[in-house]
Formats: sequence, C-alpha cells, structure tokens
Amino acid sequence: MNKVIVFAGTTEGREICSFLKKYEIASLACTATEYGKCRIEEGGALTVRSGRLTEEEMEQLFGEEQPEMVIDATHPYADLVSENIRSACEKAGKTYLRLLRPSLAADPSCVMVDTTEEAVSYLAGTEGKILVTTGSKELAKFAELPDYKNRVYARVLPLPGVIASCAELGFDAAHTIGMQGPFSMDMNVAMLQSFHAEWMVTKESGRNGGFEEKIEAAKKAGVRVVLIGRPKEEEGLSEDEVKRYLVEKFDLSVKRDVVIAGIGPGAEAQMTLALVDACEQADVLIGAGRMTKAVEKYQKPMLAEYSPEKIYEYLKAHPEYEKIVLLQSGDVGFYSGAKKLQAVLAEDADFSVRVEPGISSLVYFCAKIGVSWEDAAFVSLHGQHCNFLETVRRNRKTLAIAGGKGSVREICQTLSSYGWEQIVLHVGTDLSYPEEQIVTGTPFELAKMEFAPLAVLLFENPNPEPEFTAGMADEVFLRDKVPMTKREVRNASLSHLQLSSNSVVYDIGSGTGSVSIEMALRAAQGKVYAIEKNPAAVALLQENKKKFAVDHLEIIEGTAPEALEALPVPTHAFIGGSAGNLKEILELLLRKNPNIRVVLNTVTVETLAEAASCFKKLAFEEPEIVCLQASNAKKAGRSHLMIAQNPVYIFTAQGGAKE
Repeated sequence: MNKVIVFAGTTEGREICSFLKKYEIASLACTATEYGKCRIEEGGALTVRSGRLTEEEMEQLFGEEQPEMVIDATHPYADLVSENIRSACEKAGKTYLRLLRPSLAADPSCVMVDTTEEAVSYLAGTEGKILVTTGSKELAKFAELPDYKNRVYARVLPLPGVIASCAELGFDAAHTIGMQGPFSMDMNVAMLQSFHAEWMVTKESGRNGGFEEKIEAAKKAGVRVVLIGRPKEEEGLSEDEVKRYLVEKFDLSVKRDVVIAGIGPGAEAQMTLALVDACEQADVLIGAGRMTKAVEKYQKPMLAEYSPEKIYEYLKAHPEYEKIVLLQSGDVGFYSGAKKLQAVLAEDADFSVRVEPGISSLVYFCAKIGVSWEDAAFVSLHGQHCNFLETVRRNRKTLAIAGGKGSVREICQTLSSYGWEQIVLHVGTDLSYPEEQIVTGTPFELAKMEFAPLAVLLFENPNPEPEFTAGMADEVFLRDKVPMTKREVRNASLSHLQLSSNSVVYDIGSGTGSVSIEMALRAAQGKVYAIEKNPAAVALLQENKKKFAVDHLEIIEGTAPEALEALPVPTHAFIGGSAGNLKEILELLLRKNPNIRVVLNTVTVETLAEAASCFKKLAFEEPEIVCLQASNAKKAGRSHLMIAQNPVYIFTAQGGAKE
C-alpha cells in the first residue's frame, strides 16, 4: 500500500518522487513509457511502474493502493491525461493535487496558435525549413505539409519505437534528430543553423522544459517561432507548494542545508566557483536587493531580505526549501551580516550551516590600484559609528567601506576642515561593474566631486602619529585667560577615571578643554561631551578641538545639569566645575546611568565638604579621596626654586551602591 501515487511525466514530477523517497514515504511513481521509468531512481519506499493507463485502470489502481493522495505532475499539454486522473480521483474519493509548471510570458515576436493543427495550417502558407520540437506524439500532423520530407526536421526522444514511427511517417534519418534534452541555447542555435531553419515550432513548456533556451536560440539564429499555447488555464500548486503540503501532511522533519556565501564586489566575474555551485543547487536564494539582483540568472525563487530574524521566519514558513543560499555582500568575514545569521540559525537543529567566503571589495580595490593591504588598518563607515580620524591619524594606510548618499564627500570635507591635506585618498565606487569609478586626490579635491553611495576608500597618511601617551604638556593647549586643569592633576584624574576606547564621557565645566582633549584621545572610538557655560572658554574649546582633530568631541554650551538632559547615556563623567549645582548634577548622572564612574576635582574647602556629603547620601560606593599638591621648578639665577600649585582634592566614586 502506498501513501502517495505520482504521475511523474515531468522534471517536477521526478523531483517530487525524489523528495518522497528521501523522506521514506511509501509512494508509487507512474510513467507513460519505459524511458520515463528509467529516469526515476527506484528503491527504498519508492516503486516505479510504466505504461499508459485509461481512466478505468487508474480508478482500479487507486482502489488497490488506497493512497492518501494522488499527485498529477504530467506535462502541461497532457490535458486529456490530467482530466482522466482528476476524474478517477473523484470516483475513487482520493485527494487530487495538480502540480503546475509555471507559465512563462511569450515573446512578442512569436506566432501564437492554440493547437498543432493551427500551427500546421499557418506553416502551410510559408516557405523555409522547419525544426519541430514538440515531440513525436503529434508529428503525423506535420506530414500534411507540402514537401514536408524536405522542409521538416523532427527532434524526438531517442527511443527505437519513436524513431521507427518517424520513419513510417516518411521522415528519413537526415530529418530525424533522436536526442534527449535538456538543450542549451547554444545547442539549439547549432541545430537551427545546421538545418538552415527559418521556423521553429515549440510549446510553452516552462523553464524546466527549456522554453527560454529555445526562444533565445531562435532570436540569435534569426528564426521565427510558432508557439502552441497551453490547452487551458488550470488551478494547481507549484513544485515548492506540493513539497510544503507533503511536509505538513506527513509532519516531516526536514533537514535544511544553508550556505551563507559572499558574492564578492557584485559582478559575476568575481563570484567564486563555490558560490556558483551553491546557487545552481539552491532551492531558494535570499539576500538584500543588490545581492539577489546579482544572481537572477540562476532563475531560482528569491527573497529580497537582510534581517536575520525575518529570514528565519520566512524559512520556517517554507519548509519545502531544503537547499538555501543566504547571500552576503563582499566577504562574509568583514562587517557582514553572516555572524548574526549564524547566531539565529544555530538555535534551530533543523539547519546545517556552512560559510563560503567571497572576494572582499577591499581586496579587489587594492588590486585595482596596485597597493598591498597587509599593513593597513580597517574601519567601516557604513551604518555604524566610527571615529575614522583617529585610525587615519595613527596608520600609514587605512581601508574603509562607506555608505550613504554624500558620505564620501562628507568624509573629505571633515578631513579638509582639520587641515589634513597631506592625506592621499583613493575612492572606488561600483567596483567590478561596467560603471566602476576609481579616483585619487586630496580631501580638498575630492570634496568637490559626487560619488555613488557605496564606496571603498584607502587613506594614505605619509606621517602617521605615534600612539597617544598620557601627560600632554600644558603649553600645547590654547589657553588665553581661561582656567585649565594642569598636567599633574589631569594625569591623576584620568588615571582614576579608567576610560576605555569606546567610553562615553561628560566633561562638566571643561574650561579650555585640556581634559576633554586627552579624554578624546584615550576614548578614540567613543564619544566625549564637553559642557561649558563660559562663551570665551567655548571658543577656546572649538580651537583646541580643531588643533587636535578630535571629531568625536562634541561641545555643549550651557549649564549643568540642564545641558546634560538631552545627551546620550554616559559611562563616565569628570566634574571640573559645578557652578553650585553639584548635588543636582550627581543625581542626574545616576538617573542616566546608575553604574556611572565619576571623578571630581575641587580646590575649595566648601566644595570639598559638599562633595563628601553628596557622595555619602547618594547611591555611590565609598569614594576614594586623594589630595594632590604638586610643585614645579622655576629657575632663579643659577638655582631652581619649587613653586607650589594649589592642593587639589580628587574624588573617585562608582555608582551602583545599594541604598
């Protein structure tokens, strides 16, 4: 007894049989001919039989086998057979599924007819040789054409009985082509040209039937096509929909093979053979719009999507897809979505994931401009925060990917605003495509140009600065008459603050910005907010920011705590001046981040007392308090005198204490 009977006269039918066999569902495949039977691999839960059946014989078969369903995967033009299967199912009370081969739009240049008889009637009024690709079943009708023995070439299956029937109709060996498809476009062209054909007769047999290759070949060979339309509009399911039905009906646990693959810069010539093979074998191709467009030639079901969560939801809703390719731009290991995809799919045992690398656009770009990349630093300016100036400052070469309208121009304008005209900048857009553009120049020169949104950049800095070390001399800062935290106190305070490279820091009462500048150099990939109410100090802050090219330092003119309200959540805060609002400032900092780390400097006894009281009452751990008094030597004649600075009290407190 078989659960499923498949009338498997097509490529799609054979695929369904293979699917049933793989998941060990007892099934019977029926083919009209012995040739059709030999094309299906029998064994396991799958049995194959051949021979044409009448409607009565079908009904008898259904009664003997008692299948749960019957799948009609016969040829789109086998309308009589489909009608018999449908009628037999109704009489036997069996579920009938019609598997439909997707129809393709006809080319406007085709001569459209409804039947073989109409095709013959039309061709009777023409001249020139004809290649008939509709098989042997209705070949006798073409024998009605005048001079058919010289005009008509018949392409049929290479079966002895078929070849014999062609000979009986008067088609000699020179006009009979016994070959099994599928036929490529080039092979079709070669046949048309070899026979000097002016006409080709075909049916709209769909993608799997080689229809597109025939139409393209006819165009290339300059041959007119007579196209016999499908018998009638039918309702049914696609191959994928039938598989989904089977999965749900039999509650199958489908094992899914997922390939996460980099497509390279985008053009076909830069795609790896591993990617090509994966696409050819895939049941579905998924990726962002630019990625799916690059693989349209494989004519597979596609989904334009890049969200890992949405991709996972789609795959769970489509269990019929066993071989899945998730396309990533460039290489899978450089600022790619592959990592998130792997994490999402790893939680589901149904998915087996492998990763195939692609050619990175950075590698391609360096090859095009003849520059090595092993000694370059790498950053991404596409869709994420990055203080690229710090990377460019410290490295002789910096490679970056950029995205967004005007992004390259804005990058060039930023470099120019800090006077970095020593930088040589290479920009590449539309890499690997016909419209590829690669230009080289200074930031000032390139800031005047327009570029495509996605770009690869190489910054070459002939004089990279050494890594920052703490303790910048007071004299390097522009100061005028604005108070400044001196180097000795600044070093101790920043040491207690314990910044990381990505800290978000408030410098409250920043004065000239000496602390802000050193904070920004330490938190190179973070963000520093300098809050200052004195207009003269704000002006100096702007000048010092430009001098030290710390683009991730943002100057906020105003009084704390009000000026802090709209700022992002800080990880650290330095308080050099509170304007009498110390308690309110500390309360706001704790409200924004209960675990914030705070360092406070004071030189007055009153603020010392207030600070001790505030840290005791608020949700801070026991503060560390240091009194630092430094003296600096000053030359007096042949001697040196030590000149004392005011003693400074340094409070260090960590939020998070339980009240």
